[in-house]
Parts: sequence; C-alpha cells; structure tokens
Amino acid sequence: MTDAALLEGPIHAVHVELGATFAPFGGWEMPVQYGGTVGEHTAVRTTVGLFDVSHLGKATVAGPGAATFVNSALTNDLGRIRPGKAQYTLCCAPDGGVIDDLIAYYVSDDEVFLVPNAANTAAVVAALRAVAPEGITVTDQHRDYAVFAVQGPKAGEVLTALGLPTEMEYMAYVDAEWDGRPVRVCRTGYTGEHGYELLPSWDDAEPVFRALVAQVEAAGGQAAGLGARDTLRTEMGYPLHGHELSLDITPNQARTGWAVGWKKPEFWGKAALEQEKADGPRRTLLGLKALDRGVLRQGQTVLRDGEPVGETTSGTFSPSLKVGIALALLDTDAKLEPGDEVEVDVRGRRLRAEVIRPPFVETNTK
Repeated sequence: MTDAALLEGPIHAVHVELGATFAPFGGWEMPVQYGGTVGEHTAVRTTVGLFDVSHLGKATVAGPGAATFVNSALTNDLGRIRPGKAQYTLCCAPDGGVIDDLIAYYVSDDEVFLVPNAANTAAVVAALRAVAPEGITVTDQHRDYAVFAVQGPKAGEVLTALGLPTEMEYMAYVDAEWDGRPVRVCRTGYTGEHGYELLPSWDDAEPVFRALVAQVEAAGGQAAGLGARDTLRTEMGYPLHGHELSLDITPNQARTGWAVGWKKPEFWGKAALEQEKADGPRRTLLGLKALDRGVLRQGQTVLRDGEPVGETTSGTFSPSLKVGIALALLDTDAKLEPGDEVEVDVRGRRLRAEVIRPPFVETNTK
C-alpha cells in the first residue's frame, strides 16, 4: 500500500497539532512519537500515557446464539466469562496458524463485539461471515468507533477527573457517558500497566481525545505513539501479529495456549493444535536480554555454540532496563532454558544474550 493510499484515523489533525511523527502501520498512517519514544515509554511506566489506536478493527456478531457461534470459532472459551467482561482470544486457520489475535467483548448471549488488529479485520470478518448460521450477522464497524488507551499508574486518576468509571475488574467493561456522549470503558491494555481502553464513536473522537489530553497532562503524563507502544509490549513479552503470531506461528509455539479453550468441543484449528500440543511444538517463544552493547531487531539468527537455534521475532532497546531485548522463536530440540547464554547475529557481529522467560519487567496490569 502506497503512502497516498494510507488510511487516517478520526483525529489525524489533532496528532499533527501535537507535533506527531507519522509512519505507516497496518495500512494506516499512525503517530509513532510526539516528543520521543523513551520519554513516552517512561511516562506510561511512571505516570500515564495516552495512545490513539483507532486503527484497530471493530466488528459486531449479532443474532440468536451469537456468543455460542463465536465460541465455536475462536480459541478461548467465552463460557469462562459473562456479559460485561472481555477476553483475549485467537482466530485460527484449520492448520492451527493464527489469522489474528483479538479481544472479544461479551455483550450478551446474542451479541459479541470484537476488536481485531487493523490489517486483519477484513479476514476475521470474512471468515466468520462465511460460516455464520442463518440469523447471525457479522458487521464490520472499523470506522464506527475510535479506540484510546490510557495506560499507567495514574490512568484511573485521569478517568475519574472526566467522571468515567474505573472500579471494574481487569478485563471488564462498562458502557458509560462523557459529556452526553456514549463511551465504552474497558479495563484492558497492551502495556503491562494499570490502564483502560475507551471506545467513543468515531464522530465523538476529537472532543473525547482533547479532554483526555488535558487530564493526562495535568497528571504529569503525555500522549504516546506506536514507538512507545512497541517498547512497552516487548518488555512484557506480549505478541504482535506478524511477529510472534502469524499463519506460520501457532499458539503452542507462541506460548499463548492459555488463550485456548482446550476442553471446548470445537474451535477453528482444534485438531491441528491438539496434535501439535501432544507432539510438542518444534519451536517455542522466549525472551533474550543482551549481555553486550547493541540493539536486537526482528529477523536475526540466534546461535548456540555457533549453530543456528532460532530467530528473533521482535527486538528493541528497553527504556526500563537500558539494554537490548528481543523475543525469539527457539528450536525445542536445542533445549534452551532461562539463564542459558546464546549469541545473536547482529549484522555479522556476535552479540551475547541471556535467555529469559518474559516478561522482562514486572507487570502492574491487575
């Protein structure tokens, strides 16, 4: 997709006003940073940061038995939650590869609201529509709602200042109002910090975002771009589709089997994933922390005793740890364990790294 064809979110002009630097992501022109990724990352870890992630997809599955239908398709078990709760889940292909990872909001037995990744929304909607029984509709609502993430120790303070609810359980949501405008407030996030995601309507996005900016700045925080979002999620070991999850990387390999309802009678990819689980996946996702100076990146070969044993899927400089970190798919046959030392080929230079089990830093999500 050319830059000319990139989509813009509902508050693009506000990001320009705030001095954002932009880059393409998932077919959208997205703010990468405003004043600097490290400062924005630090704000989320210490005070509060505000992200515009309106590029994320939105879709509604509705009709008699909609929740049962979704539960028969996606990996996690909606029976574990109730209306008013949300759940991380996966949409898999028959061979166990991951079409997308997404959040499912259980509205009622007859309605489930889905938030997939931007680039995969059409694929998820098409897959569900193709097998939806009569009476169940799957509606793509990509441009019906904005999504703002308020993340950090002072996130609750920001929402309270706006009169929005904050006391729900982790992975729960409340349909509220701000200034007469409907806003779905969710106790979710992608940073490892206490936080919330707000879904106002697309048309109400600008006034809601401006109000959030004012309160975030009053709390000592700042707006944050996708650069900080990536360093934050990498520190937590959270997967990003296209890196740690893909049609070639299964939940078993990515260590996201906790998001699979193994006891359910059916879900897409069940037979293949059960077989892989029984046999043992050929590779497993683990973390790497650099022992030498240098920044790890995606697509670098991991070696042990000079022999390739895997490849990095994401890599960055950790603002919290002040070292290079990476996520990597490592060969199961190599029998690598946390604490083992490996080398990473960084443009011909061998950089020593320690194998760890993510997260790299302590989570404060709950």
